[in-house]
Amino acid sequence: MTEYPTSQEGPQPVASGGGTDEAGHGKAPIAAAEAVRTHAPSAGAGHVAEPGGGAAAAASEARSARSAAGGAAGLPRPRRKAPAPGESGGPTASDPVQGQDGVRPRDGAAARNAAGTTPGLGDPAEPPRPRGDGLEPAAAGVESARQPASTGADAAPGGDGSAGQNSGYRAGGERHGGRTGIPGAGTGEATAARREGDRLRFVGAATRRIARGIDLDEIVLGLCRATVPTFSDAILVYLRDPLPVGDERPVGPVVLRLRRTDRLRPIDDLTDISSTIGAGMDLAGAAGATGELDFSQLPLVGPQGDLPAAELCEIRPGGALAEVLRGVRPVFGSSAAARAALPELLGVDHPLPRGNRAVLAPLRGRRRVIGAAVFLRSPERPAFEQNDLLVAAQLATHTALGIDKAVLYGREAYIADELQRTMLPDSLPQPTGVRLASRYLPAAETARVGGDWYDAIPLPGSRVALVVGDVMGHSMTSAAIMGQLRTTAQTLAQLDLPPAEVLHHLDEQAQRLGSDRMATCLYAVYDPVAHRITIANAGHPPPVLLHLGGRAEVLRVPPGAPIGVGGVDFEAVELDAPAGATLLLYTDGLVESRLRDVWTGIEQLRERLATTAQLTGLDHPPPLEALCDDVLDMLGPGDRDDDIALLAARFDGIAPSDVAYWFLDPEETAPGRARRFARRALTRWGLEELSDSLELLVSEVVTNAVRYAERPVTLRLLRTDVLRCEVGDDSPQLPRQRRARDTDEGGRGLFLVNRMARRWGATRLSSGKVVWFELPLPGANDRQ
Repeated sequence: MTEYPTSQEGPQPVASGGGTDEAGHGKAPIAAAEAVRTHAPSAGAGHVAEPGGGAAAAASEARSARSAAGGAAGLPRPRRKAPAPGESGGPTASDPVQGQDGVRPRDGAAARNAAGTTPGLGDPAEPPRPRGDGLEPAAAGVESARQPASTGADAAPGGDGSAGQNSGYRAGGERHGGRTGIPGAGTGEATAARREGDRLRFVGAATRRIARGIDLDEIVLGLCRATVPTFSDAILVYLRDPLPVGDERPVGPVVLRLRRTDRLRPIDDLTDISSTIGAGMDLAGAAGATGELDFSQLPLVGPQGDLPAAELCEIRPGGALAEVLRGVRPVFGSSAAARAALPELLGVDHPLPRGNRAVLAPLRGRRRVIGAAVFLRSPERPAFEQNDLLVAAQLATHTALGIDKAVLYGREAYIADELQRTMLPDSLPQPTGVRLASRYLPAAETARVGGDWYDAIPLPGSRVALVVGDVMGHSMTSAAIMGQLRTTAQTLAQLDLPPAEVLHHLDEQAQRLGSDRMATCLYAVYDPVAHRITIANAGHPPPVLLHLGGRAEVLRVPPGAPIGVGGVDFEAVELDAPAGATLLLYTDGLVESRLRDVWTGIEQLRERLATTAQLTGLDHPPPLEALCDDVLDMLGPGDRDDDIALLAARFDGIAPSDVAYWFLDPEETAPGRARRFARRALTRWGLEELSDSLELLVSEVVTNAVRYAERPVTLRLLRTDVLRCEVGDDSPQLPRQRRARDTDEGGRGLFLVNRMARRWGATRLSSGKVVWFELPLPGANDRQ
């Protein structure tokens, strides 16, 4: 047992469970086990200290000691060395402490020790009984000796940091204010200290719950759930509509909109009464004879069960509500300012609660007031106190600052979403001979921007360029770099450069953006007439080709170096693209994660495509949209560490019987020959109805090409869902439509093409240009 040091200067305070000698020197406190043993028979005492009789004897001796020492009060007592316990003249466990003047009065702890009851140790006849939930104070009488006598914040409930369910912070809890666990004097001070401790615990728990919210609704919901029913029976939260963002100055009048309400419902509406008690409700105090809370004087029930308060409130400049909000500090509903402001906020028909049963708390953010909260208490519980205004101010401040941050976060998320949406194509084109589908998944819901992109670019000759790329990282910077590279790829594609040349120019562009701008990219060009595809790779995962029979293969494409390395040549490979096959381009986020390496993921992707093809049948390919969804389903919950871009292309191709191709020498007779070739092709296809229109437009376009060409002119007709005519020459100068004057002999050819064709255009090639136009097939409108 540890001996506490004593002083020779004077009497020392008596520790709980200890005693003093005759000289006033402190003795070691009695431990819990020894305190119980003092009431057992001992050799030194010679008798047993009975609990009942010991208490009465101790009380009688204390009264005798006080009467005997009445005349000598305040006189110093000579000190002498105290004999050891059990010696002649020494005190024993059952004898009163003797002084020179007789029986010295004992303090409360010594009296209880003599009576056989030690504070905090329980009754000698039974071991100490633990407190049930740590919330209820000690009861009067015998149970007060079984409970530790604690005051202040240590006696407050909620030792785990939760809000205390105590007086003022639970429905009807004020009725327990007089039971502090300390018998005798000091009840008022202990109650006040306990209530202040409860307030601190409640504020801490409530602010933590409010701070857990990340968006506007979560923060407002956290305020409502934290305050009802612990702090108030009902709450109304008004916010500005629209909420200002940052330093934006509001335009027009300031309008408050009721964002959320919450209230304490009748007990009969609750199915689990035990959970109600655990939530902090005092059924005996809060419920009436019928078992329902009395809200007769507080309008808490509306037509739909909500508060019948106004939905919108326009703040009048210079009005009572504007003055209260400008003051920022919460006010009681019974104050003159609040009684003038509440009807303006809640509506003139909304009755006001009596007394201090309402608190109007302005919500002030970083720059300005953004709303107001109204806390209401029913007549069944005590009214708000002055300290409750400080609690309301703390809750309002945390809520307003959280709303400010949520609005700023929402604006940043909106900007990020808009940036990502503008960087990626809104919709994919529908080129001839190929069908397309795509998907994009961000790395996380809170970071919706990244460096992955995909694109499909129509090219001259009914070809299409398929692009997929991945910039290192998934931040705003990565998205900005991705946008620049995607724009560069679109520009290079319009020049009809080979895939290897496109990657070479992208590499140069990445080096101009910065030395650490790294990206991978795969660029492919599909020709539906030749049924061929040309692919160049810059450090990107290889594509997967799903054949019509259900076989899936990983295409062997030279990997190359990533874009941004510099000084590296890229190699292109040309492969067969049979009709009915599906090409899948993707980024590494689909096949690589912390749980698997990239080649394991590629093999799983190949097996997934083969399994999907077998489920849909081997005689027809699976639908593109369903195929993309099925591929993404192979990702587990923890497999997505990076954003994912996915582009699927179904090769339909153009049959050779639907293609007509000729070479025309740049001579004066070329337009006539072109008209004859076109007439023969229409006859073979059964499209004689288009002969007049096609011959006129072909004659105008070929005449314009022969005028500037030095090499043979190409003429090609394609029959798909439309009739497409393409005329190519070696002149890089693109034709421009202009309005011809009445005296001009030329300049009307493109005007006719623009009026008669469904669509037309001109594209510059590395070897010249191509001018094309399209005519709708007969009966196309009926088929649509």
